[in-house]
Amino acid sequence: MYAVDFFCGAGGLTRGLLNAGVKVIFGIDYDKDCQKTYESNNRPAKFLHADLRTLDPGDLLPYIGNIPSEKMLFAACAPCQPFTKQRSIKNLHQRNLIGEFSRFVKEFNPGYVFIENVPGLARVGGFSSYRRFKKILRDLGHQFEEGILDAKEYGVPQTRRRLIFISSRINTIPIPQKINGPGLQPLVTVRDTILSLPPLNAGEVDPDIPNHYASNLEAINLERIKNTPPDGGDRRSWPASLTLECHRNGYNGHTDVYGRMWWDRPAPALTGRCDSLSNGRYGHPEQNRAISLREAARLQSFKDNYIFYGSSKNHIALQIGNAVPVKLAEVIGLQFLSNADR
Repeated sequence: MYAVDFFCGAGGLTRGLLNAGVKVIFGIDYDKDCQKTYESNNRPAKFLHADLRTLDPGDLLPYIGNIPSEKMLFAACAPCQPFTKQRSIKNLHQRNLIGEFSRFVKEFNPGYVFIENVPGLARVGGFSSYRRFKKILRDLGHQFEEGILDAKEYGVPQTRRRLIFISSRINTIPIPQKINGPGLQPLVTVRDTILSLPPLNAGEVDPDIPNHYASNLEAINLERIKNTPPDGGDRRSWPASLTLECHRNGYNGHTDVYGRMWWDRPAPALTGRCDSLSNGRYGHPEQNRAISLREAARLQSFKDNYIFYGSSKNHIALQIGNAVPVKLAEVIGLQFLSNADR
């Protein structure tokens, strides 16, 4: 089976598919700063820098023209911000990226199609781009399965609920069965995943482990994390002098912000700001800092030899947080391969 990874970013989906045995030909993404990360970690897959909204389907022919369509998998993990609760007007232009992806599906009618996104994609009202996409696939003779999966139930040390859509015109590909949880293998925890990494101070870079870098903290935020109890503590333990103005007067919401992760639970869902103490429960369970970029990568199930490159530390954090967890992608790849020739 051969694959094209649309909206490939740093290559989490590609790496998982390759690990499963799927031959990924190339990934497509608008963000050129992802190219070095993608290509250096996913050889022989290539990176095609393009905006899907202006790319002509015929431009893919030199890459895939000789591959039988029934052996092709088109995978798309479009930017999810337009479908989250935090969506904003500036993201509305991205809402039809699924529609753009459908142009390529209609042109090539691959044997297999996969979509990963936030659950909110399926909740958009009316005849949404997602519902139109499903109608297109039905018209092309595809059968599909869809469901909400949690990455922690598939070997990923992170609670991350995602919409999974699996489609085929060859045969039915079922949603994969859970691997981790009650009665199954134990959930993989933060302790299992990052305990072995050397300690860091805020702002420190490990000289030997790629991307093991912890963001610096302003003096007041360093005091805040020092006053946050280890192993799941949060801002409710701070003295009044450290409380943010927006959290005064008895405000009890957003207790994850500035919080620490728990050692013996999966991590919370990582975002593109996963190295920032003020953007979620991204504090290290006991060290006085936010998690490092390498710790975030491990929590996304990237191996340590998967090295991230980018124009800034913030961009690398964005690459990591936006990636499809590698182990979840591998499970999906194995599901396609094991059912492709039934």
